[in-house]
Amino acid sequence: MKRSDIVRSIQVQFKHMRASDAAAILDTVTDHMIESVATGHRIEVRGFGTFQPRARATKIGYNPCTGQPMHLDASTTILFKPSRELTKKMNEN
Repeated sequence: MKRSDIVRSIQVQFKHMRASDAAAILDTVTDHMIESVATGHRIEVRGFGTFQPRARATKIGYNPCTGQPMHLDASTTILFKPSRELTKKMNEN
């Protein structure tokens, strides 16, 4: 599903909404989610799942082509954990 599909589905749900308004709503929601996770907060969307930042420690990795060890810096990533409802729905199909 692409961004345009989500905007279109918002328009179908709210029949009098313009595409630009639906896109603005989607942009606002995603911007707030990005800001919250970037500042270290956990986001919970009931029925969908949770997003939370995860810190990765510095470690030694290996180049898969040469096998040489290489230094991997510490970084932060996002962990997504799906809700029970989402997992159940995915396993039905």
